[in-house]
Amino acid sequence: MVITIQDVENVARLARLSLSDAEKELYASQLSRIIENFNELKAVDTTNIEPLAHALPVTNVLREDEIKPSLGRDVLLANAPDREGAFFRVPRIGE
Repeated sequence: MVITIQDVENVARLARLSLSDAEKELYASQLSRIIENFNELKAVDTTNIEPLAHALPVTNVLREDEIKPSLGRDVLLANAPDREGAFFRVPRIGE
């Protein structure tokens, strides 16, 4: 499949990009080469190859959940620059 300058212009219009004529020609040739590379990959016989989620074996290294006592509210709010009762006080954002 060959990417034409009209294809590049269409995509540029959809992306709201303004491209020079030189850029259009450059991108058309670069995208055509990329499509050619994918076509080469399509030609590879993968009938006996199992699909992979990752190229290397990966295992989760999750730890078990442990219940631990949490810090008290006063300890957590002690470093707050401004507080109102049991809450952080922050500047108003909206109206």
